[in-house]
Amino acid sequence: MIEKTIYISGMTCTGCEKILEKTLEHRVEEINANYGEGKVVIRFDENKITQNEIFDIIIKKGYTPSTSKPKKNTMYLWAAGIAFLLFGTYIIVKGTIGFDFFPDLTKEVSLGILFFLGLLTGFHCVGMCGGFVVSYATKSKSKFKSHFEYGLGKTIGYAAIGGLFGLFGSFIAFTPQLRGYAALFAGLFLVIFGLNMLNIFPWLKKIRIKSPKFLNKYAAESHKSKNPFKIGLLNSLLIACGPLQAMYIYAAGTGNMIDGALSLTAFGLGTLPVLIGFGFVTSLISANSTKKILKVSAIVVILLGAVMMNRGIALTGSGYDANSLITGNTIGSNYDDLPSNEVAVLKDGYQEIKMDVMYSGWSPNKFVLQKGIPVKWIVNGIEISGCNNAIQVPKYDLGFNVIPGEQIVEFTPTESGTISWSCWMGMIPGTFIVVDDLSDYDQSAIKKLPAPTGGSCGATGGGCGCGG
Repeated sequence: MIEKTIYISGMTCTGCEKILEKTLEHRVEEINANYGEGKVVIRFDENKITQNEIFDIIIKKGYTPSTSKPKKNTMYLWAAGIAFLLFGTYIIVKGTIGFDFFPDLTKEVSLGILFFLGLLTGFHCVGMCGGFVVSYATKSKSKFKSHFEYGLGKTIGYAAIGGLFGLFGSFIAFTPQLRGYAALFAGLFLVIFGLNMLNIFPWLKKIRIKSPKFLNKYAAESHKSKNPFKIGLLNSLLIACGPLQAMYIYAAGTGNMIDGALSLTAFGLGTLPVLIGFGFVTSLISANSTKKILKVSAIVVILLGAVMMNRGIALTGSGYDANSLITGNTIGSNYDDLPSNEVAVLKDGYQEIKMDVMYSGWSPNKFVLQKGIPVKWIVNGIEISGCNNAIQVPKYDLGFNVIPGEQIVEFTPTESGTISWSCWMGMIPGTFIVVDDLSDYDQSAIKKLPAPTGGSCGATGGGCGCGG
């Protein structure tokens, strides 16, 4: 009997442990896969199976085996450096000439991104859930009906659990600051998971979420079932699946039951085309190509995590979110070009500003105010949604619901600087630039303003990005 330690490249989550163990458990005496350390320890009889045969089986599953520890891949570190430089260039360009490379992150766009992520993740799902599809497809006379029932069960399960995670997020995040910390944690998890998929920092793999044993027990029941709907429903309990873990954490980060359910519905629907047609798809795409596709999905996960972290930072009111920093630079270099409706009008001891609330965001979304003079903020609710129906200004401890038609909100700016505000979800940004004297503002005065000190939205634009 021989015991061998085989190092595995390409493991993306703890689900990969189960794939390797189930694939080889009937061919070897003992196998123990460890995702955190990226290896499997196998005891086997060379008279029954050789090391080369074991390697061939592992390779067919889309992994790369080796008897020696893989060298550190510096390519991704270079890629991270280039990404950092590109982001810095983006901030400089937007801050100087105002050009924005990115579209508004609307609710529809964000759900579309989740669907696309599900489509990419479907190739990972083939390894995790493909056997379930085979189990019901071989027992059913009508494959179309079986696939439909499986997809329906899987989507309902995803939506239900996504809704529960969103509801849980709303319980622990009932203030803007707590919502911010919840979103920050969820975003950080997404970034870590994405980095693990790229295998940039192997030590990060030790940070993982183990699914409860009772859930694994229920999920395992799907192997025995002949009902496609039940199989799909039970598949939603496969919380050992890394991408699914990431999406459930994302749902919790939305802090809203409906948004959590919608997010997982979009993701679940995205996984179905590849999973249901995996026999045809896998015959066209090699294991190496699948790895590359999963790398793309990892990048999408990291981007989603970065957006959610940015939103979390905004909601905490620290002022270090991207929107606050970029807005400060933009105003500092283009202040003289601001439209007149973005500068407060002094009237009867007040300074007056007017703003329309629409599905696309606030119009305008930034205003220049004078320190020490009470403000009459006339908010006109034209198009109100579940995202823009409440506004918060953390710096002034100010929050209010938006109503149809005009309403007046009063407050007094007490110090000069950049004060950010947002919708209650932290996704639609706005900014107050507070100066000492409106009659004497110029470029030099603005450039002396301190760094942003308020909270704002973390989206890339003014679109409503709730729920995804």
